[in-house]
Amino acid sequence: MVPPSNRRRQRRAAAALVLVAPAVAELTLGSVPVKMLWLVVLYVPIYGAGVLLIREAVRRTGGGAGALLLMGLAYGLVEEGLALQSLTSPHLYGAAGWGPRPWGVNAPYAELNLPYHAVFSVLLPVTLVELAFRDLGRTPYLRRAGLAGTAAAALLGAALLRVSVPPAEDPGYLLSGRAALVVLGLAAAAVTAALAVRPGRGVRAPARAAVPVPGLFRLGAVCAVAAFAFLALLFPFAGAHHPAFLPRAWAPLPMAAAAATAAAAGWALRRWSGADGWTARHRLAAATGALVAHTVFGLVSHTRDPLDTAGLAVIGAAMVLLLHRLDLRLAAGPAASESAWPRAGR
Repeated sequence: MVPPSNRRRQRRAAAALVLVAPAVAELTLGSVPVKMLWLVVLYVPIYGAGVLLIREAVRRTGGGAGALLLMGLAYGLVEEGLALQSLTSPHLYGAAGWGPRPWGVNAPYAELNLPYHAVFSVLLPVTLVELAFRDLGRTPYLRRAGLAGTAAAALLGAALLRVSVPPAEDPGYLLSGRAALVVLGLAAAAVTAALAVRPGRGVRAPARAAVPVPGLFRLGAVCAVAAFAFLALLFPFAGAHHPAFLPRAWAPLPMAAAAATAAAAGWALRRWSGADGWTARHRLAAATGALVAHTVFGLVSHTRDPLDTAGLAVIGAAMVLLLHRLDLRLAAGPAASESAWPRAGR
């Protein structure tokens, strides 16, 4: 029986995740201009309910960061591929002009947005909320009725996005049935992979590695550089508005560089997070570095007028303040070691 005080904490944590997910993914990048902040309401059902549902599924099956990333990939396929149809649309967001379109897929846009959703829409919001409610650990936040309601809200959110954005921004385009089946199949494969490995099947966890963990500032700086480089290499290409032959000629170079950047950052974080010196404050430092770089990139690429720039700067400052307060809480709390927690991977 869960004590009433814990149930209240679980409900608060669930509500926090519903709000943090769209805030991280949309507000702190500046995708939604300050003068149109009301649009965030449109994203709360699919982001908030979707990410909460993902977190519940992963934590109930004992998954770690790897499972969250795979589920985030599935989330991106559903949102971008089915709800917005942006992965294949020849018109929406001008994504078709970013570079190659093999099999009708906006390849650079897909390379940017699918990892973006995995990291910034899913992994980082879950990380931040679990650090803020660290006493709950990785226990589920919802009961069965809450799970059913959350799943329904997520489906309604996807439908709401589908009937609102594409008809207004990309009228006349409809994803083919074959393409929709491919997207659904890929999303199902990602979900299956995320949930396939369960704990307690006789596999002994490997010993924690004797790897030196960088200091908090250095760790945050590494994650900031990696996040900014990944975004800058892909969104959008400098030659995106040149004649079609030009981006297709050179676009694979920044695409390859972005993939290498993401792979190197992932490899380093996996090694560091498996070491004895890794703590909750290290997790927060890594998230903070990525989020700060993410907002700085938004100031460079997404703001169009002084009001939007000032608004995003205020949002960024508030974000940094909240992250600093969370770090102070972690520093003042009980032992911050992550050694008793599941490793960053599966």
